Amino acid sequence: MEKLIDALRTSRSTAVLTGAGVSTLSGIPDFRGPQGLYKQKDAERIFDIDWFDRDPSIYYRGCSELVYGLDRFQPSEVHLALKHLEDLGLLDGIATQNIDMLHQKAGSSRVYEVHGSPMLHHCRRCGRSATFKEVCAMLVGHEPGFIARCPACSGPFKPDITFFGEALPEEAFRNAQELVLNAEVMLVLGTSLTVYPAAGLPRLALQNGAKLFIVNAAPTALDNYAAGCYPDLREFATAVNAII
Repeated sequence: MEKLIDALRTSRSTAVLTGAGVSTLSGIPDFRGPQGLYKQKDAERIFDIDWFDRDPSIYYRGCSELVYGLDRFQPSEVHLALKHLEDLGLLDGIATQNIDMLHQKAGSSRVYEVHGSPMLHHCRRCGRSATFKEVCAMLVGHEPGFIARCPACSGPFKPDITFFGEALPEEAFRNAQELVLNAEVMLVLGTSLTVYPAAGLPRLALQNGAKLFIVNAAPTALDNYAAGCYPDLREFATAVNAII
């Protein structure tokens, strides 16, 4: 990965897009993988806003482990390598498709969650907010499917994750676009670039003249346009952590 590391050292601005592959190294199943959330019963309804408003227990049952059990997971070596790059002044920010908050747990300070985040929840009836920890506390001791409800009006709390039928978080996506438009180097880590509009961010960087490097186990549609493609995220983390 010498070409990639050299590019990081000399870049005046570097952006990163991360996907599920970064978090599977932490033990979190890929939602679309063989053990993922989308293999569950009623999977197509779990993150559907119309179904949430009809029956929020579908979401709470489906996400009892993979969202509200996130505290048991720790950042992977890739999360920590990106924090290392930030500490060295070699990384301007991270756009992530993930909703597991592990970049923040690793200490990264400029993270744009383009698919939203469970860090905050809002009541669907009155708009009152609750933190992730507050909602987790409401669920303790209850069976999967128990609905966290607003203490003021009893409406269901919905996480600020982007459900099907909802728009992406405008501020986060705008910040991610600005990040990649300013980048001389862009890294794509652990995503096959199949989910849009987030998958369009590397194209935006390319159109603006950035060098693109992709580290992903499977091929992507942009491999032929990249300055370098690599299959091993752990190898990437080792190379980055060696930078001093």
